[in-house]
Amino acid sequence: MEHHLVLYVAIVAVAAAVLGPCAEGYPWQACSDSSLAPGSNYLANINLIASFLPKNASTSPFLFATTEAGAAPDKVWARALCHGDSNSSSCFSCLTQAFRDLPNVCDDTREATMYYSSCMLHYSNASKDYVPDNTFWYWEYTNVTSNTGQFNSLVAKLLNATADYAAYKSARRFASGEADFDLEFPKLYSWAQCTPDLTPARCRDCLAQLTKLYLPMFADGTGGKALRVTCSFRYQTYSFFDGPALVRLPGSAPLPSTGAPAPAPVPTVVRPSAATTTGGRKYSVPGMILIVLLPTIAAINLVACFFFWRRRQPQAKADQPNPSYLSAAEVTEGIDSMLIGISTLRAATENFAECNKLGEGGFGAVYKGTLPDGKEIAVKRLSKSSRQGVEELKNELASVAKLEHKNLVTLLGVCLEQQERLLVYEFVSNGSLDNILFEAEKSTQLDWVKRYQIINGIAQGLEYLHENTELKVVHRDLKAANILLDMDMNPKISDFGIARIFEQDQTQGITNRVVGTNGYMAPEYVIRGNYSVKSDSFSFGVLVLEIVTGRKNNHKSWEAQDLLTAVWERWTAGTVLDMMDRCLNTSVSKSGVLRCIHVGLLCVQENPADRPLMSSVVVMLGSDTVSLSAPSKPAFYAN
Repeated sequence: MEHHLVLYVAIVAVAAAVLGPCAEGYPWQACSDSSLAPGSNYLANINLIASFLPKNASTSPFLFATTEAGAAPDKVWARALCHGDSNSSSCFSCLTQAFRDLPNVCDDTREATMYYSSCMLHYSNASKDYVPDNTFWYWEYTNVTSNTGQFNSLVAKLLNATADYAAYKSARRFASGEADFDLEFPKLYSWAQCTPDLTPARCRDCLAQLTKLYLPMFADGTGGKALRVTCSFRYQTYSFFDGPALVRLPGSAPLPSTGAPAPAPVPTVVRPSAATTTGGRKYSVPGMILIVLLPTIAAINLVACFFFWRRRQPQAKADQPNPSYLSAAEVTEGIDSMLIGISTLRAATENFAECNKLGEGGFGAVYKGTLPDGKEIAVKRLSKSSRQGVEELKNELASVAKLEHKNLVTLLGVCLEQQERLLVYEFVSNGSLDNILFEAEKSTQLDWVKRYQIINGIAQGLEYLHENTELKVVHRDLKAANILLDMDMNPKISDFGIARIFEQDQTQGITNRVVGTNGYMAPEYVIRGNYSVKSDSFSFGVLVLEIVTGRKNNHKSWEAQDLLTAVWERWTAGTVLDMMDRCLNTSVSKSGVLRCIHVGLLCVQENPADRPLMSSVVVMLGSDTVSLSAPSKPAFYAN
């Protein structure tokens, strides 16, 4: 293996020598051979992007932005990233210069990438998710003259620590590092960065691929760098970044005790290179080597790992209204990676246009939006005048931020700028359950298989909230309007505005401010303010009966009876299947329907102790062999 590596490095060195030595000086660019047609609007679209992308990136908290302009065949997708140690001003200047240079350097080409010392710009006509796998690299082959084994080991250790910090501890996906070495090279410095749209795991994987490929080639060298659109790393024996190092490691060799000054860096010869892309795209890069690298990293997810810490207070105090304005620091401590700029969300929703409104509740409206990368989102815009809106925001962040389950809606970000309070969620295409279930024409979309799928999915989501996460969350407002359906009619529990977090050993809470939706609230909560996981069990039971019958709980259509009373009386009379939604196919599994009704009635019993936990409900729904106890009459039974 070592012989192969030596041969590979030797071949690269010979090729570089044939082309002639090149300076490290930026910019470095890669230009495709995909030419523009005469009279194309492509360049005009590039110029349009140039008018706003540098500002978008430089004002972003992540110094990163993506966008698109124009229509096929002249549509342009672009992305811009500045180094994590840059400031807004230098970022804007660098990207502005890149837009001036790149169309001229890569004249009449549809795809181009340019790297400067403090920023990167890429555009193409491929697609919004396309990212080229071309990689620029160079190494400084002035060898370490002593302690080479310790030096190479320290380089690898420092770069790994820097990559870990960039991936898992930095919202900008950026880190810088420093370590002590010896008298010849007193310090070792490192730098690693990914585009912030990569998840922590994908960022770390990208950096791992680069270091695995290039560190063996840089062995014994005093510096090296590999730059890819999605991630980059660099190390040197002299400082090359602004600001203090974010990662500090002790050296692998002790510094000699001497007062002699450290020697100046030895002049080095730098040899840059660039790898080709795949798929027939060729890049002409003066003085740079072409190498075929690993496949493009795709499938970008804005799922972030973070922790929201809220100081514990007596529950009665937690239920008191708060002032109507909170600072970003007060609400978003510990979730910097989720912050999204107001300009981004205004553009995504067309300034919260009425035509993009998905719905409106007591705390504010929800708007559909589209981010520059094409990702569809739902933006909850909390009312500026609502005190409950502030409390909702805090609860939503505290309750949802750390949760991740296929049956819970995903919180993507938060914005607290210009007195706005905005929560950004994944867009769920089929909207809320109530808009389909209770509409005669739409309800035919929900056959029994889908309805059972919805019931079971809600149960699994609640089981996760109550029992399978570090936080024990009581939703307190489970209803059809707060169940969203994706394109396959899978349910996602949403709206955690009045949710409460329990300690793992806590069984119930008490509030003097009862909030929720009539018809779904358990009697002990309505009457005494007591709530627990059994309160959610009650709401789930009501929801199950609504899904089976296709009728709202407060809809009195059976001899002026409410839903729970009507179902109970027909259950005891043995005629409950008469209440099944008429739009369901006659070939539906009647045993499955009866079992769901049975579970629903167990959940709406008056005594909370009689109601099953959601883990038991999941078992009941998933097995026909599990025996069910006889239910007692439901709460609020009107005889």
